[in-house]
Amino acid sequence: MSTTKSLPLNDEELDAYESTRDLHAELKQAAEDIEAGRLKVVYSPTIAARKNTGLSHPEFAELLGVSVQTLLDWEQERKRPDDAALTLLAIARDNPDALLAVKARNDEAVQK
Repeated sequence: MSTTKSLPLNDEELDAYESTRDLHAELKQAAEDIEAGRLKVVYSPTIAARKNTGLSHPEFAELLGVSVQTLLDWEQERKRPDDAALTLLAIARDNPDALLAVKARNDEAVQK
């Protein structure tokens, strides 16, 4: 398949591309590249914080009072959270139950 096509691919183009892939070879090459220092695994503390709460992107963004796009920008390190958000992210990472308790109280208050 030509790589000159702009994304996104339609379903037929995607199926054609996927049928030509050798995932084993791709994963093996990626592992070799990481080992050789040509690639790096990026760790995002924002992703860790969200995953520790078990919330989806929309749920976690709502809890933090930001848009989903802002959350994605933080996770992919395109933007840096402000100091207040960094504090909430640290709580979510280190003590997710505390943040989830606040969410539960907020949800309960909304239902009344």
